[in-house]
Amino acid sequence: MYKLGLMPIEITRLFDFPYHQLEQYNLKDAFTTKYNNKWETISTQEYVDKANQLSRGLLKLGIQPNDKIAVISSTNRTEWNICDIGILQTGAQNVPIYPTICKEDYEYVLNHSEATYCFASDVAVLEKINQIKDKTSLKGVFTFDDIAGEKSWKEILALGNDETLQKEVEERKNNVKSEDLATLIYTSGTTGKPKGVMLSHKNIVSNVLASKERVPLDYGNSKGLSFLPVCHIFERMILYLYQYCGVSIYFAESIEKLSENAQEIKPNVMTAVPRLYEKIYDKIILKGEDLSGVKKVLFFWAVNLGLKYKPNGENGWWYEKQLALARKLIFSKWQAALGGELKLMVSGSAALQERLTKVFAAANMPIMEGYGLTETSPVISVNDQRKKGFRTGTVGKVIDDVEVKIAESGEILVKGPNVMMGYYKDEAKSAEVLKDGYFYTGDKGEFDADGFLKITGRTKEMFKTSGGKYVVPPLLEGELKQSLFIEQVMVVGEGEKMPAAIIQPNFDFIKDWIDKKGHKIKKDNTAISNSELVITRIQKEVNKCNDHFGKWERIKRFELTPDVWSIEGGHLTPTMKMKRAIIKEIYKDLYDKIYTD
Repeated sequence: MYKLGLMPIEITRLFDFPYHQLEQYNLKDAFTTKYNNKWETISTQEYVDKANQLSRGLLKLGIQPNDKIAVISSTNRTEWNICDIGILQTGAQNVPIYPTICKEDYEYVLNHSEATYCFASDVAVLEKINQIKDKTSLKGVFTFDDIAGEKSWKEILALGNDETLQKEVEERKNNVKSEDLATLIYTSGTTGKPKGVMLSHKNIVSNVLASKERVPLDYGNSKGLSFLPVCHIFERMILYLYQYCGVSIYFAESIEKLSENAQEIKPNVMTAVPRLYEKIYDKIILKGEDLSGVKKVLFFWAVNLGLKYKPNGENGWWYEKQLALARKLIFSKWQAALGGELKLMVSGSAALQERLTKVFAAANMPIMEGYGLTETSPVISVNDQRKKGFRTGTVGKVIDDVEVKIAESGEILVKGPNVMMGYYKDEAKSAEVLKDGYFYTGDKGEFDADGFLKITGRTKEMFKTSGGKYVVPPLLEGELKQSLFIEQVMVVGEGEKMPAAIIQPNFDFIKDWIDKKGHKIKKDNTAISNSELVITRIQKEVNKCNDHFGKWERIKRFELTPDVWSIEGGHLTPTMKMKRAIIKEIYKDLYDKIYTD
């Protein structure tokens, strides 16, 4: 068993976080994962001991400093974190890979990173690896699940039973400097091959320590529910932050079981991307639609009250009085659906609709929206409920140690210890975005009078119509997605005479709408997307959106897609962002129909 010394832990490398937690909190339930319908927990002490055991096993395998080891897991689980610390302590680097990408991208990332070993969670991941591993430099693949005929990660743990190697592990740890490379994170990218973002220990550690100032949690006594892919820097940084704050981490089984797991766990905090908050909200609204009489009236009275929410009592005493009643009668049920103890939700990765910020804050489950990129480890700014640090429609104030300036073009430029080392094996692309000490984000933004940052668009996503007018698709898309009839939408029209939209209808909601209205429409997706009744109804939603924009920006035409946009289908990145070029190619016939008819 690893015993701490007398000196307090100074956190300069990522593997210092577990030792800090051991010294400060020594949690009984550091990590909890469900296996075969049973929650299994490890303590902080077990976490540290297993990480050291893995480090010793890796040394026996011959792992050298700066070797690359890939970790691919379909779900977040305790093993991922043990491997992460175990790998980093040897001076090697952890290369997490999104499980949902295609086997060709697996091959590219494994070869580009020169990974020598790989940890794989389950059969689904293993099948993809086995199809391409002969084309890579992999010497071995170890699985978390017990799979017949495959090497288990437990074999490495068994190698690490030799405690005489711990002295060498300590030497390796001592040789790892804060400025050293810790991880390569391959951005899912909406175009082209993934880029390997090089993040040092200092990049991520500095971001965790600066972000902790925005976490209003009871250190050592809180529970966090984790379900965003930990291969994404947002969730990974959050897990280090939880470890620092002594938050017990519970891993949800899947997005589908999120509500069920939340009711079992009763978390105090969770993180998500906007698309997931949208889905939670849509499900709640659908349940409200099923109510009748006074219950339905009260439900939508509460929702409409929530849509007018302003923080810090800005709406006055009468609004606050009504809000207290709405929380007691209606919003308490929303809370119960997510365990009843949720004090804070955090959102990142893409723009969050302001209506969601307002409604969930009104429901006493505030979403603190932040802003960042993989290249910035990731947090640049984030809202904070305390000290009037929360403003809807913004991504909060810039965190400590990070400097932001707005270029004349409106682009957001970032400087600080969180800014990446560069792109792996790509000096040209690195030089494009790292200039004069600043990282050029590609996002446009502005500060309000009180220092809150607002994102106004993405330089690469803006386009000009043939009439020379600028259009900012995310603004239109955000407005359109407020409709319950619309699940996904991509605004198009670069170089064309007018903006238009390719829309994926919200098929679940529309099927429910068909039943309620008694419409004679077949309830399959193709029939729905071709139905004149549905098209006419969605036109009403488009018209409502258009009222908020100038004439040159308005959506003049749209087409509906018959299928659901997904990561597997190639429409979305693993962080649920649209792959614009691919969607345009998939629906080339609809695009041509819009502009040639």
